[in-house]
Amino acid sequence: MSLPILVVEDDPDGRELVGRMLRYHRLSVQTVDDAEEALVQLAQNDYAGVIIDLALPGMDGWTLLKHIQQDPRTSHLRCVAVTAYHSVETAVKAIEDGFVAYFPKPLETTAFVRELERVFA
Repeated sequence: MSLPILVVEDDPDGRELVGRMLRYHRLSVQTVDDAEEALVQLAQNDYAGVIIDLALPGMDGWTLLKHIQQDPRTSHLRCVAVTAYHSVETAVKAIEDGFVAYFPKPLETTAFVRELERVFA
């Protein structure tokens, strides 16, 4: 995978952790802290896909996904949901709404990276 993965995570520690985890596994990554900045970056750069925290301040991850899906420049991108507010209902809704994978926090590194490699290959 040569294009970076865009990580949208408002929590500085979570953003740093995901970035380090992906870089450790030799995945290219760029991080932003809100959905609005993600949309700016998506308009200016190419990405392999997007990892989106569902509980972002301002525009949440669900709304960001809709923007990505509706924009012809980004509608091809695969999006992965992550959340600290895990429930079976949330997981099902995420997949039904168009996320290609869903992960509750705290992330289990091996399963997370393995799935990203599969999804973004």
